[in-house]
Amino acid sequence: MQTQLAPQFANTPEGIEAERILGKCVHCGFCTATCPTYQLLGDELDGPRGRIYLIKQIAEGQAPTEKTRLHLDRCLTCRNCESTCPSGVQYGKLIDIGRQWAEENTPKRPLGQRLTRWALKEGLTKPALFNSAMALGRLMRPLMPHGIKRKIPKLKNKAHAPSTNPHTRPTHHHDRKMIILEGCVQPGMLPNINSATARVLDALKIELISAPNATCCGALRFHLNHQAGGLDNARQNIDAWWPLVEQGIEAIVMTASGCGVMVKDYVHLLAGDSKYAAKAQKISDLTKDISEILPGLQTELVELIGNDPKPGVVYHPPCTLQHGQQIRGNVEALLTSIGIGVRLCTDSHLCCGSAGTYSVTQPELSEQLRKNKLAHLNTACEEFDADVIVSGNIGCITHLQQEDRPVLHWIEMVDQLLSKRTSQ
Repeated sequence: MQTQLAPQFANTPEGIEAERILGKCVHCGFCTATCPTYQLLGDELDGPRGRIYLIKQIAEGQAPTEKTRLHLDRCLTCRNCESTCPSGVQYGKLIDIGRQWAEENTPKRPLGQRLTRWALKEGLTKPALFNSAMALGRLMRPLMPHGIKRKIPKLKNKAHAPSTNPHTRPTHHHDRKMIILEGCVQPGMLPNINSATARVLDALKIELISAPNATCCGALRFHLNHQAGGLDNARQNIDAWWPLVEQGIEAIVMTASGCGVMVKDYVHLLAGDSKYAAKAQKISDLTKDISEILPGLQTELVELIGNDPKPGVVYHPPCTLQHGQQIRGNVEALLTSIGIGVRLCTDSHLCCGSAGTYSVTQPELSEQLRKNKLAHLNTACEEFDADVIVSGNIGCITHLQQEDRPVLHWIEMVDQLLSKRTSQ
């Protein structure tokens, strides 16, 4: 697709990048078949092909409207279209550029939207503030409406609680060392995920280290059009991790695939920053989802846990893992190797509707997608006689919570099995 950049975008990094990406699109429409918002709304402008057309219009100088901005806002950035596209269009990068252009060239949002987006950018990315709010929310949880109550998960369903304290981490030192990104909301909402990861890796003779000055990965700010703030977060993390990188750290472990896809993209986002470009490349190369780490330790894990048959689970693969990072099959293969049967549900490639802050900024669409996903997941559980749903991203896990069937991070299942074996 040919694009004639308007003067204000010509010779800018964003304009050059947008022109390159737009040039790959042949408007075949394969992407619309796997776009969750197009399936719900049936509007061409609420699918990837239509949004690409809107961004092309902006790039060529046509002024965006609030309606343009709305169609771009409605995108989940699930990147399912990237998995489907035969031409290799990097839609995720393009939608970020288009949203920024639309934000800068349309009237200010209504006050309510501005306050909500400010609260998300500032409140969720400050762990001390968020953790305090979460602790208060848990106290008030019984009195809250169902929709809000769901956003405040219980620390752990008793039927599936680990035998160790969810805040307890090993203190052993090992020659092999890796960094963990704690995350913004995960320690406050579901602290057992990172603790379980540390215990599992400790059993495999790997020490997990936190860098005290590390912060939010930057995704929350970046995808809410505060891209400068997101890049500041990226630089702060690189500075926090770099001394450990120089000491020979093996990997930077991600237990939330939404963070992982952002940190792996530092190399692209900071390519034009002469001070950070080379470091960003190294950081991105070191960054691994936990589902990329454990397959290399499968033999040791089987020795610790065994491969005898165990209760099965239904697995929800996060979009940020299967589409954003293009990692598929790792979790299923690993759990199967230790005796856990794994089933995917119908339309497992589709987004659950969480999508970072999407469940707050687009609640109606998010709720429709959640209901659809849960219907498929629960059907799979009944057919497979599974009591537990597992996933690999904090957003999906909290979004899909329900009273009668727990949703856990799959690493927690591995941790539980290790705990049972060591206590026998």
